[in-house]
Amino acid sequence: MHLPPVRAGAGPFPSDHEVWLGEPMDSGEVATKPFNGRLAILLAMAMFVLVFDTSLMNVSISAVVHDLDTTVSGVQGAIALEALVSAAFILIGGKTGDLIGRKLAYILGLLGYAIGAIAMVFAQDLGAIILFWAIIGGIGASLLLPAMQSLIHGNFEGAHQKRVYALVGASAAIAAAVGPLLGGFITTFLSWRVGFALEAVIIAVVLAGIGLVKDVPYHGDRSIDFVGALLSIVGMGGVVTGILVWQEGGGYVGLIIGIGVLALGLFVFWLRSRKRRGKPTLLDPALFDSKMFRAGASGQLLQQIALGGTMIVLPIYLQMVFEYNALQAGLSIAPLSLSMFGVAVLAGRGLKRRPASVILWGFVLVVAGLAVLVPIVPIADSGWYLTVPLIISGCGLGLLVSQLNNYTLSPISDERVSEAAGVNSAAGSFGLSFGLAFAGAIMLATLAFTFTADADASTVLSPEEQQQVSAVLEEDAEIMSDTGLEELLVDEPPEVQAEILRINTESRVIALQVALFVPILAGLLGILNGFRMRRLPDPKASAAAEGTTFG
Repeated sequence: MHLPPVRAGAGPFPSDHEVWLGEPMDSGEVATKPFNGRLAILLAMAMFVLVFDTSLMNVSISAVVHDLDTTVSGVQGAIALEALVSAAFILIGGKTGDLIGRKLAYILGLLGYAIGAIAMVFAQDLGAIILFWAIIGGIGASLLLPAMQSLIHGNFEGAHQKRVYALVGASAAIAAAVGPLLGGFITTFLSWRVGFALEAVIIAVVLAGIGLVKDVPYHGDRSIDFVGALLSIVGMGGVVTGILVWQEGGGYVGLIIGIGVLALGLFVFWLRSRKRRGKPTLLDPALFDSKMFRAGASGQLLQQIALGGTMIVLPIYLQMVFEYNALQAGLSIAPLSLSMFGVAVLAGRGLKRRPASVILWGFVLVVAGLAVLVPIVPIADSGWYLTVPLIISGCGLGLLVSQLNNYTLSPISDERVSEAAGVNSAAGSFGLSFGLAFAGAIMLATLAFTFTADADASTVLSPEEQQQVSAVLEEDAEIMSDTGLEELLVDEPPEVQAEILRINTESRVIALQVALFVPILAGLLGILNGFRMRRLPDPKASAAAEGTTFG
């Protein structure tokens, strides 16, 4: 599920794959061209698919694991990788469109997403999902979204341009709100493969109307900061990839993460050095001179870490512990997405409070809802137990969505708001991928530790059986349903089966509880950041910022 920020007085715009739009026309300007309604609808269709894609994957985890005979951690890693690829390449995606043409970049981005969707229809193993859906699809998103913003700005003007902003943003927000339900319905009554096939069909329809799109030439500087681009990719990629390798029990974890951290440090040094010498940079380090921009981008990062951690823990909990199908999981998650959508729309249209205070209370509600979930996990026997906590957290996310984007971009001058929105977007996408990866890794590490400790303390398991359990968990710890575990233990004595099932049930609950502390910690840091925001002056409305983000 992608989180939809809402710009004041207009439609909601999702932030997970947030992109930068050119400065919108003055509200008083009158469009001189006829409104191209068909093109506006096709752009909205494309955005719906992009946002719906991850929702479908989240609620289909157990079905994908079953059909491909793979693991929960493998699918979770693919979801995190897709967000990571988009984050790592989105800073250079816009520049690529400048060089090859925005229309061509738009086409290539759509084709990248179509390849990912078609690969999901025919995938027979996890490798195909990682290569085609996560990597190629992620690169497609990084090309598509910056190109889309330029094409909207170049193909529409005045009031028509604002109508398209609202239409595309509303399409994305609706996809985020109903995605878990729609994805769950399709997966349960048809197949997750059918869901991805429908995505490919919609993209084909969008591509069939490409003749309606007028290319928008770029007349700015065509210089490329290759070193900066490489360092940004290695930096973000190294940190999250290291976590994913740790989750899968791989080696050199510290080295991979260390390379990522070092690359990020060198990236900052490189940008400042290039700036001093007057050479082109991937992004202008002077953006971070603004305290409000730093605080807002930090809030965006923390918001997405909280969302990513929550949206990987909850589907796994519902599908592995309750053994829910995709529709049941979607219905259980719906209170979070629907309350987030509703509050975002209402707060974005007229909440008369300081933006910093709204952001602070947003993080407070996110933490409060997740904190209530922790003691509920061991006692819940259905998804209904989660309803109230998810509504509380969803309301908090809605408040954040309604304010963070405009707060972050308001201090930025109109001529630099596109670049600033790109940085804000990359921060959000990186936060999402980090939350997905880190919460999943913590969950599996806790499972291995608690399962091994309980097995060693068991009076039912023999020393040989205890050693076997430790060896298996050290190599490949997995969250498993009771049904799946029973199938593996079919040849074991009844008392051994019962004991391992008991240990699995208790260890699995503890692992899920501990994993929830990843989004809770992000929320607590968001609260501290919110207090910092309150010490800063209120942002002034920015015409350019109001039309800068979606999807």
